[in-house]
Amino acid sequence: MLPQKLQRKLEERKQNMSLRTLPMYKQLVDFSSNDYLGFSKNALIFNATHKYLVANNILQNGATGSRLLSGNHNLYGELEDKLSVFHQSKAAIVYNSGYDANIGFFSCVPQRGDLVFYDEFIHASIRDGIAMSNAKGYKFKHNNIADLENLVERHSATIKDNKAAVYVVTESVFSMDGDSPNLKEMGLFCKKHKLFFVVDEAHAVGVFGDYGEGLVQEHNLVDLVFARIITFGKAIGCHGAAILGSTDLKTFLINFSRSFIYTTALAPHSVATILQSYYFLDSKDGKMQQQLLQNAVQFFKNEVDQHGLKEHFIPSDSAIQCCLLPGNANIKAVALELQENGFNVKAILSPTVPKGQERLRFCLHAYNKPKEIEKVTVLLRKLIDK
Repeated sequence: MLPQKLQRKLEERKQNMSLRTLPMYKQLVDFSSNDYLGFSKNALIFNATHKYLVANNILQNGATGSRLLSGNHNLYGELEDKLSVFHQSKAAIVYNSGYDANIGFFSCVPQRGDLVFYDEFIHASIRDGIAMSNAKGYKFKHNNIADLENLVERHSATIKDNKAAVYVVTESVFSMDGDSPNLKEMGLFCKKHKLFFVVDEAHAVGVFGDYGEGLVQEHNLVDLVFARIITFGKAIGCHGAAILGSTDLKTFLINFSRSFIYTTALAPHSVATILQSYYFLDSKDGKMQQQLLQNAVQFFKNEVDQHGLKEHFIPSDSAIQCCLLPGNANIKAVALELQENGFNVKAILSPTVPKGQERLRFCLHAYNKPKEIEKVTVLLRKLIDK
């Protein structure tokens, strides 16, 4: 038996139709995974990783310890050098996951007396990291620079009197909406007021930029950003994450970031997979996959428009397209019918998103065929009408 308080919380979830359960794997048309470029199933990357490890006599299953003890194998240096060059950063530091990177950064970089201003729809891992820090966090309205300006003005005395560092945090592509802020305007605002601009690029890397570098580089904003968080579990198709920034920031994180210090490092095979995925991304074949993804996104948006569904969708040019259909019970029923017809489309329920903003989240991929996209949008129209 669980303690009564825990049992009550589970019962509340059941009553609200928001109880989470682990899904069974089914062979459905993929409109739900983060594997935007199809790298997770790419045989060329898989074989290149194996050949690389064998050629370099890296026949090792585990890292054996944290990076500060025995786990800092040579592959880390090669990967972090590659990331620095590819992403035009002074330095890169690899973490075991995006969650580890965000709690590791936000729990240690903002200090007591500092302020963190974050978009109200920021990822849970960033919120958790801020909660673990000694700084105070305040949210501003989604993608609303005017509200951010009001926050800065409201706390101007505290900033001046305490000489507080102020961190402004956003995502370049929001995971539950697929939309983007005006990064240039926000970056210039931060520069003007001497604020530290932090951008999570988890859902932009591999999708935007000439070779998938992300939106910060696509818009030539590298010099306006204090730190970028990138992850490898989305378009890169494997696992892990990295923080991009100055060499001093990297040194600070090595010394004070607890989720980096107190964990076993990634195994050599994991690091080699990231490395080979980046070599593939930075090639003509990688560019081709990126173009196939952009074609799929545009075709999906055209089909949404053609079938009169545009009013239900959040405007987005990313691989994430969201259809708002309020109510947990309602959205679960529609998602279930889509799944029963062979399409893996997930319902995003409250409290993951605000009540009344429940949605279907369509994730598009380089391997989604036009016929699949046409069929799922036609079916969605019928289900909404019903």
